[in-house]
Amino acid sequence: MQIQRSTAGVLALGVAVSAVLGCSNGVTTDAPKKVPITTSSKKALKEYLKGRDLLEKLRGTDAREHFAEAARLDPSFALASVGLANTAPTAANFFDAVRRATEQVGQASTGEGHIIRALEAGVNGRPDEQLQHLTALVQAYPDDERARNLLGLFYFGRQEWPQAAAEFRRSTEINAKFSAPYNQLGYALRSMNDYEGAERAFTTYIQLIPDEPNPYDSYAELLMKMGRFRESIVQYEKALSINPNFANSYIGIGNDLIFLGEPVKARNSFTKLAFIARNDGEKRTAYTWTAISYLHEDDPAKALDEVNRQYEVAKGGNDQFAMAGDLGFEAEILLAAGRTDEAMEKFTQSMQMAQTAIVTADVKEAARRNYLFNVARVELQRNDVAAAAATADGFRQQVETRKIPFEVRRTHELQGLIALAKDDFPTAVRELEQAGRQDPRVLFNLSKAYAGAGDTSSAKTTLERAANFNGFSGTYAFVRNKALAMLKGS
Repeated sequence: MQIQRSTAGVLALGVAVSAVLGCSNGVTTDAPKKVPITTSSKKALKEYLKGRDLLEKLRGTDAREHFAEAARLDPSFALASVGLANTAPTAANFFDAVRRATEQVGQASTGEGHIIRALEAGVNGRPDEQLQHLTALVQAYPDDERARNLLGLFYFGRQEWPQAAAEFRRSTEINAKFSAPYNQLGYALRSMNDYEGAERAFTTYIQLIPDEPNPYDSYAELLMKMGRFRESIVQYEKALSINPNFANSYIGIGNDLIFLGEPVKARNSFTKLAFIARNDGEKRTAYTWTAISYLHEDDPAKALDEVNRQYEVAKGGNDQFAMAGDLGFEAEILLAAGRTDEAMEKFTQSMQMAQTAIVTADVKEAARRNYLFNVARVELQRNDVAAAAATADGFRQQVETRKIPFEVRRTHELQGLIALAKDDFPTAVRELEQAGRQDPRVLFNLSKAYAGAGDTSSAKTTLERAANFNGFSGTYAFVRNKALAMLKGS
């Protein structure tokens, strides 16, 4: 399992163990070379370090109880709030913890302040500001392996793989026994199609912490990507033999089984996760992947039933932001099923629900901004290319003010789809090539653009990548069967 991306962009993993306790007013004595940790309580520090160790091993649910105890023992402990944000099982929990961390930043050290402000900037869609804080952090503490790893995570989230890999390697050079960067290095190399390098990174990761589940889980995901599904399942089962509560391995086994053409068995794995779920987040995740399994079978009705189940969980927790996401997921299913008007209604409800959530003004603005992306796609499905082009231009203008990489890629995706609708294949190729190669739906449409432009070789290669994406993706289920059928017919 890799560090998962949330609204925040980069998830702060914490700072160095060699901390010096602050006194009750939050003053710290900076330890050389490492970012200090500010707390008035030795017991709180002990709990925090336990939580951080577990989080760095991707055991977030286990880590959370220690961060919570650290925050209880020292209510002004800013990094404990960061830890609670990074282990939040729900969107509501996440935003609440980020709010508390930003309120506590004045009682933290300068290095901790950069970590908190970077997290805040990520939440609010300010990537330049986020990079400024992380760069300042690394400049102040160039020999802190966790600071380097955090900068690597920022580049990873931007899909800037070489820069990410470089920072992860620097982290391992500072401390060869620090396991976390080997995990993310493996994923960065995988994204660069360097499967041999990724396997070496994951092998080292396993050797460093052989009694933890995540190294086997991460290696299993690489095997999945390579199409070695049965071997992947074996590694996921190793992870579960170490920790039966390791949620991601149930998801991994389920996806392997989907790709093997065994969706019923896949759903059994997701059902197991729902049964052992320790919080709403894990339960909702089980329903999400069950829905996706039905999409792989071209059964949108049953998929919608599962999305409704996860919506009810969020509703029970009064988590409006998660509910907004569920409404958006419903809209995607309806749009793919050709139920355009219903999709438009759900996209609108999703955006409106996000405005009621307890989140920052920037996050609400992002929801309104990305609503235009969805409106334009609906207009394209209605064959109103002129309206779609106008909406897409409005989206582009808003995105240019923020320059968030994810949104920039979306502007290119929209322009590519519009060009496809106009049979302007050279423009479609140019735009979709800039829309990101980690989205199978983009790859599928890019293959059509290549074909229309007469580049049959690139069309086939790209179609194969879409068909055999073999990874965790919310869009893969919408295109996999189509891509496989097109390959079979070619």
